Amino acid sequence: MLGIVSGKKRFTETNMTFSTLITQNFKRNPRLASQITNDIGSSILPGLPDDVAKYCLALVPRSHFPTMGSVCKKWRSFLKSKELITIRKLAGLLEEWLYVLTMDSDAKESHWEVLDCFGHKHQLLPPMPGPVKAEFGVVVLYGKLLVMAGYSVIDGTASASADVYEYDSCLNSWRKLASMNVARYEFACAEVNGKVYVVGGYGVDGDSLSSVEMYNPDTDKWILIESLRRPRRGCFAFGFGGKLYVMGGRSSFTIGNSKFVDVYNPEGRIWCEIKNGCVMVTAHAMLGKRLFCMEWKNQRKLAIFSPEDNSWKMVPVPLTGSSSIGFRFGILDGKLLLFSQEMEPGYRTLLYDPDASPGSEWQTSEIKPSGLCLCCVTIKA
Repeated sequence: MLGIVSGKKRFTETNMTFSTLITQNFKRNPRLASQITNDIGSSILPGLPDDVAKYCLALVPRSHFPTMGSVCKKWRSFLKSKELITIRKLAGLLEEWLYVLTMDSDAKESHWEVLDCFGHKHQLLPPMPGPVKAEFGVVVLYGKLLVMAGYSVIDGTASASADVYEYDSCLNSWRKLASMNVARYEFACAEVNGKVYVVGGYGVDGDSLSSVEMYNPDTDKWILIESLRRPRRGCFAFGFGGKLYVMGGRSSFTIGNSKFVDVYNPEGRIWCEIKNGCVMVTAHAMLGKRLFCMEWKNQRKLAIFSPEDNSWKMVPVPLTGSSSIGFRFGILDGKLLLFSQEMEPGYRTLLYDPDASPGSEWQTSEIKPSGLCLCCVTIKA
């Protein structure tokens, strides 16, 4: 049975918000901003030990972080650190926001927008630096969004890119990271154990790639690691149990789409393969210990993969809410959101709860982007 889903509000904001308070204090005393920036000394908050001060800052609702980042360098440094995420996780204060890349109705421009657990739009992200690109990869790492490689068309000429940009969700700002060793597009990417992996794709000359790279955020460096056994493009990847799984797409050594799943063990630095993959995948998301896929040949069914026992099961998608045959996936509060690829009047987002009792797994949600969803990630911070 289908129902309407509502979220849980975690913070109550008063009329005098933290951001407003800081702004008003700066206006009343213009010298205050420079005084705080220059005279904060060795402590984050004067009179408090740094560990207590960090906990106090971590208690502030996430929406105020960009304003707090302008107070002083020490606050900004803390707000962009992994330590902030760790403290908020231990305190049970992590907030889940959806970051959705949407296309306008004219299919001319795209932008990233931010939705909270109610579907309320918080903001639009600042434009990403560099030329407009397609077929790039996205990964979430420690509260940050990485947008990697892809190809761009400049003056009528298409070229693959090795550029990598990072969006800091706490400071609402972009910065350029180290470039990859190999420019590529239509590749697989995923985070495993705090490292980012990119696999295969097309190279600058249009040939399929077998090369694999790993990014270490602590050193801001990419290194080439063990290559795939065969070139692979148009594939996708996910992490599970400390291993990297690469599925779907095509290989130069197979006819049609590949059913092989390449599995990389970072500890042993070795690839192996299993023969029970999904092909021609149009959407995928890792939720808990299961992979959710939708194949091009059957877009009214969810294909659910369990890496623990290498098994699949199929779940029909109900027609209620949307009769679309194309979806993009999002994840919020342990549930799978299915965003329609057809802007039907009055449609509702489908929601699948894998932990619900039998017969009540499917519901509908009011959460939906303002335009056509091209990509969606969840960032907890």
